[in-house]
This record gives sequence, structure tokens and C-alpha cells, in this order.
Amino acid sequence: MRRELHAEWTKLRTVAGTGWLLLAVIALTVALSATAAATVSCPSAGCNYDVPKLSLFGVQVGQAVVAILAVLAISGEYGTGMIRTTLAAMPRRATVLAAKAAILTGLTLAVGTVAVLGSVLAGRLILPGNGFTPAHGHPPLSLADGPTLRAAVGSVLYLVLIALLSLGVAAAVRDSATAIGVVFGLLYVFSILPFMVGDPDWQRLLWRISPMNAGLAVQATANLRSLPLSPWAGLGVLAAWAAAAILGGGLLLRRRDA
Repeated sequence: MRRELHAEWTKLRTVAGTGWLLLAVIALTVALSATAAATVSCPSAGCNYDVPKLSLFGVQVGQAVVAILAVLAISGEYGTGMIRTTLAAMPRRATVLAAKAAILTGLTLAVGTVAVLGSVLAGRLILPGNGFTPAHGHPPLSLADGPTLRAAVGSVLYLVLIALLSLGVAAAVRDSATAIGVVFGLLYVFSILPFMVGDPDWQRLLWRISPMNAGLAVQATANLRSLPLSPWAGLGVLAAWAAAAILGGGLLLRRRDA
């Protein structure tokens, strides 16, 4: 496994766009989170915003770049034909996919942590100027607060699971554009389906099985009883999607010719 890890790390870090994509995850996540914090206000009468979730809004955009990075980690090799060289040098295909997943997990953990910490810091600095003060029932954001820490850690794990989901989809469909389209459909299109049906039971079911809606429940720190799923259970749904994608992609990688 050490040989495969070294090979996948070498390939991913030497791809021209990898560094830019990693920087884009951080920049877009923090920028969108700061923008969200700057566009809301809390009047003197008080407000009911979920402040940690508001400060982590940028994760909903940063995940798109994470998905693109994960897709390119394998589909780019299919596009150039390099996958044949990879599998000839390392014929254990499941190990190759596991090595890609491990390297991608490490990179996403690193950039996700920086992006989430930057978003929390932006919220801590910006929100008090918009009325989110202790006098209005909103103390400064702090990772010493249990729910805020859970939302932050959960957001990093959410990004990791998005990366693994995207890697599995890309291993299954091979083509970069198709894989990105499938992942974006699962994340963004699926997330609005609950709001397009009138039946409350179907709304709740669709929300519960939506990778994005369920996964982002981990950011919620207020009105938890109104959620269709608890925060960690929601992240578990996304983990199930990621596991299914990796398993399916791995099986197809083993069965098909390069």
C-alpha cells in the first residue's frame, strides 16, 4: 500500500490544477461565509438565526470545488489514457482506488480545516457589527462552545465525505464532465426536490435521503427537534452515499478494462 500511496500522492500533487483547486476551496468557502455574515443583521428585538450555521454557509459552495478535485483525481487519468499505465504498474485495482481515497481524504481534511476555521473567524469578526451581540442573545462565535465545535468539525467531515462520494462516482462513470454533472445533480438538484412536492411525508423522506440536506444537518445548532434528522444521523446518511459510491466505483474498476 505504501507504493500506491506514494504514487498517487506524486500524481495528484504534480497535476497543474491541484494547487489552484485547493486554494479555491479555501477562498470560496471563506469568502461566501463572510458574505453571508455581512448581509444579515440582528435588530435590538433579537433574531432567530443559527449563527454557527450561518457562518459556515460557504461550505455549500466550497464543496463544489472539492467535488471537482476528487473527480479529476481519477477521471483525468482516463482522459489522458494514463490509467492504463497506472494499472499496469499497480494491478491491484482496489488498492489503487483506496490509495486515491486516502490521499484525497488527507488533502480535503487539511484544506477543509483551514476553510472552516477561516469561516468561523470571519463570522466572529463580522457578525457583532451587525447586531449579533451578547445583548441580543448571541455571544461571539467560539470553538469552545460545544455545538459550534460540532458544526465546525462536522463541516470538515462533510467535505471529506463529498470528496469520497465524488471519487466513487468518477470511478464508476470515468468521464470528467459526466461525473461532475452526476455529483452536482446529487448535491444541488436533489436538495431542492423536497421543496417541489406538496406531500409532507414525501418532503421529509426526500430531505432525509438527500446527500446535501442530510449531511449539512451537522451544522445545525438551533431548533434541532424540527429537523428530519439529527446532526450526526444526517452526516451518517452522507457517509452511506459515499460508501456506496466508493464500493460501486471499486467494483466497476475491477470488472472493466482500463
